[in-house]
Amino acid sequence: MQVFFDTNVLLDALLVREPFVADAAYLLEAVEMGKLSGFMSATTVTDVHYLVSRQTKSLETAIIIAVTRLLALFEICPVDREVLEQAIVLKLPDFEDAVQVACAVSLGLEAITSRDIEGFAGSPIPVFLPGDLRIQLTQPQP
Repeated sequence: MQVFFDTNVLLDALLVREPFVADAAYLLEAVEMGKLSGFMSATTVTDVHYLVSRQTKSLETAIIIAVTRLLALFEICPVDREVLEQAIVLKLPDFEDAVQVACAVSLGLEAITSRDIEGFAGSPIPVFLPGDLRIQLTQPQP
């Protein structure tokens, strides 16, 4: 399954944010093991770097290691003019989330995972809470 990861899910894993870390870490491990194909937007990379550095006061080296791990695991969806114009057309409640959806649509992805389901209301792609996606992955396939 090809899944777009919203920034909050990645931050939950990287920052060990309770009570969300278990589901987020499970999904990252699923990407690492090849059970999922993970995607994130180019803007997510800069957001993660900024937020991890701000919230942890970690050394730049540790932050770069975290970003490098994400780059090794995830495919990157470019955010270009076409994606931004599509985000406007989507008219979702939150423009940042609309950009994420437009990225996923541009690559023909099957799902999005986020804790902010309301921000993705109206998405043409199914949006799963990380826990719900985890359950779906652990259920036997027909």
